[in-house]
Amino acid sequence: MLWLNKIIDEAEKLYPEGEILVESGISPSGNYHMGYLREILTCDAVVLELKRRGRKSKHIHFVDDQDGFRKVPANLPEEYAQYLGQPLCDMPAPDGSGQTYADYSLKPFLKSVEALGVEMEVIRSHRKYREGYFVPAIELVLSHIGEVRKVLEEISGRQLDENWSPIQVNEAGCLKKRPFVGINVDQKTIKYLDKNGQEQTAVYKNGRVKLDWRIDWPARWWLQGINIEPFGKDHATKGGSYETGKGLMDRVFKAPAPLPIPYDFINQAGKTTKMSASKGDAIGMRDVVQVLPPEVARFFIFRSPPNKLLFFDPQNVAKLIDEFAELLAKENKDEADKQLIELCENGVDSIVSSIPFSHLVASYQSALRDPNKTIEVISRTEYGPATRNEAGTILAELKFIANWLDKWAPKDIKFSLNETSDKAQFSEAQKDYLRALADKIQKAPANAGGEWFHKAIYDFKDKTELEPKQLFQTLYRVIIGKDSGPRAGWFLSILPRDWLIKRLRFEE
Repeated sequence: MLWLNKIIDEAEKLYPEGEILVESGISPSGNYHMGYLREILTCDAVVLELKRRGRKSKHIHFVDDQDGFRKVPANLPEEYAQYLGQPLCDMPAPDGSGQTYADYSLKPFLKSVEALGVEMEVIRSHRKYREGYFVPAIELVLSHIGEVRKVLEEISGRQLDENWSPIQVNEAGCLKKRPFVGINVDQKTIKYLDKNGQEQTAVYKNGRVKLDWRIDWPARWWLQGINIEPFGKDHATKGGSYETGKGLMDRVFKAPAPLPIPYDFINQAGKTTKMSASKGDAIGMRDVVQVLPPEVARFFIFRSPPNKLLFFDPQNVAKLIDEFAELLAKENKDEADKQLIELCENGVDSIVSSIPFSHLVASYQSALRDPNKTIEVISRTEYGPATRNEAGTILAELKFIANWLDKWAPKDIKFSLNETSDKAQFSEAQKDYLRALADKIQKAPANAGGEWFHKAIYDFKDKTELEPKQLFQTLYRVIIGKDSGPRAGWFLSILPRDWLIKRLRFEE
């Protein structure tokens, strides 16, 4: 956890006294994808470590729902183009529920955050604008409009249009970039030019006027006193939005910019571009919390520094969960291990058992996805004692396994036991082998485990014309209708003995 300790050390030097506020911020413009985990959980780690060191700290999540609708996501009908430019908080939801588009997008995200054990104060942009919270920032910016322009041009390296304006005005329900003419602070109004060049008046204390993005961000740093903020590396480029925001803090708002924590993206394994909700190719955050136990999702983020590009393989969840289980079982944990585990388990109930993920997956499917029967199945294996001690944890973990099998598991992992098998699909040599194996299993000790069954299968390599590989393929075909499956010896050992013998003999 060197990355986190370095951030906290720097934060304590910058802010030796008082509460330290950490902010995240996202626009509810569509389905929240997995990439947002990075920002939310990085904030959570910072706050938790500050508190562990005895500092008062809070995570503020600023929802940019006053933003205009900029692009129709792939999962929405094209007729949603009629809402382009409308504030997200004013658009209708696509499900006909009567709620706003912002609420429709935000609610599943907040449920996901809760499932991850993250505590944060949620602030809605539209409420702040419409209750007059941004008035001091609007007045400060518009009274220093020349300096604002100068900062943006110097730092971004681009020349602004002569009609450039730091504000957007809500006209007929849509946010429009309009040239600014003047301000009356007593009446809380501005004068601006409409699309026809005609001078118009708008009240700015009720949300009709919004600061443009590059100015809105530092404005809320200033208004809220934000001390630390993680953000995607695209905002951290030279001349990017963080640098212009810092320039505005220095020269207009006259306050320090937050300590920045730029983070890299989360890519889906095998892809070279970051996830995009608007393109419809992203892994949903809601799906992640349904498949990954919360401490494993946190482990995925916390074990790497924010500036490292992460790759997530939805089909190989087993490796990630087993790696976390190995960390928990590690005998000689160092301080970094303990710190990582504490951060991962904070605020969540433990859902990762000591039973290997692959064993749970095979056992669960062998038990026809019956959780209680799965417990019985595993109890008959070498994991019997652990199963009895961790039954509650295993039952909770099986819910995530069920979701993984339904959503992401590769086809070669998924199986179901054959209700019947067509005897005609097997050669005489195969049928002789299966009958002989059934006879052998019928005489097996009641407590025979995976090693006994593996040896029983392999003993036939010199007693039949079948190749060793064919011995196993034949078994899988008669039991699950596939040419491969879970580790054969162990797999046979967990199956009901009477059912297995009847299946090998092709008895109904």
